Amino acid sequence: MLDDMRVLRGAVREYRVAATAAGLDWPDAGESPAGPPPDRVRRIFDVDHVADQMAWLQSQRWPDARLLPNGGWRMPWPDGGDALDYLGLSIGTPFPWRQQLPLFHFDFLLYTFVLAGEHEGEIWRYPVGEDAWESVRAASSLAVLFDQWTRGIAAGVVRYDEANKWLLVEDVEGVPGLDPLAFPVTPVDETLLHARQRECGASPVADDEGFEHQERLLDAIDGAKATLGR
Repeated sequence: MLDDMRVLRGAVREYRVAATAAGLDWPDAGESPAGPPPDRVRRIFDVDHVADQMAWLQSQRWPDARLLPNGGWRMPWPDGGDALDYLGLSIGTPFPWRQQLPLFHFDFLLYTFVLAGEHEGEIWRYPVGEDAWESVRAASSLAVLFDQWTRGIAAGVVRYDEANKWLLVEDVEGVPGLDPLAFPVTPVDETLLHARQRECGASPVADDEGFEHQERLLDAIDGAKATLGR
């Protein structure tokens, strides 16, 4: 879903305050007005608009640092069609694979923002560089995601790691009020994963079928990139 802008601003602000209180170096640069997304973004992801919520988030002057749990970072607006390569494991989604923007990178996980349709505004997560078919919704919106991370800090399961200079996620399973799938951790409990997939409309893929699905998706990505290159 798409957040009310006041709710989103508040959720991001509260996360930054909690993260800095925990020890993260994240000076307050103030809020920047939302600028329009580059025209190429709509063409790359085959959509007719980009939500104001995404335009606002990308306009904020964040330090070039790992500000998100487990050393994650915000990805910039894409430069070209190669951004579609990030979507090579988005198998079984209940929306067109292309209509999502790679947004947060956590080395081993990718979070995307759904750009269109009834799932617009949702955050989905995919493994990076693994033969794992775990497409699933991480959060129903950006504000919900940031709120979960803030709650994790308050609960003491997201803490500052002095050695790496980023926020480290510890065991969030069973902590009241926390959704483990909102946090960039693997592996995911299979019972929880499959229940969430059913809830959000994802189609689970059997291990012996995953490579076939991925090959078709990679062919589609190559075709889309070829079209963009014309």
